Amino acid sequence: MKTLLLRAIPIAGWLYLAYGAIRAARKRPLQHPLARTTWWIDAFLSIVVHAAQIPAALRASGGQRSPVATAALTMLFGMTWWTTQQPTKQSHTKEIPE
Repeated sequence: MKTLLLRAIPIAGWLYLAYGAIRAARKRPLQHPLARTTWWIDAFLSIVVHAAQIPAALRASGGQRSPVATAALTMLFGMTWWTTQQPTKQSHTKEIPE
C-alpha cells in the first residue's frame, strides 16, 4: 500500500503538467505566480530528474525488464519505481568446484 501511495505522487505531478499544458494551449495559462512556479518545478523534476535516474534504474533492474520498459517506468514513476523493486536473484552465478 505504501508503494502505491508513493507512486501516486509522480502521477499527480504528470497530471498537473498536463493540466498546465492544456490550459496554455487553450490560451488560458496558469495565472497565479505560485501555480506557474510549481508547474515549472514539477516539469524539471518530472522530465530532467526522472531522466537522470534512468542509468541507476537500469543497474538496479538487474535485467528483470527490457531497458526500454525500465526507462519508461522510471520516466513515469521516477525513483518510486526502481527503488521499490524486489532484488533479483543471481541465478547465473556458479560455484567453481575445487
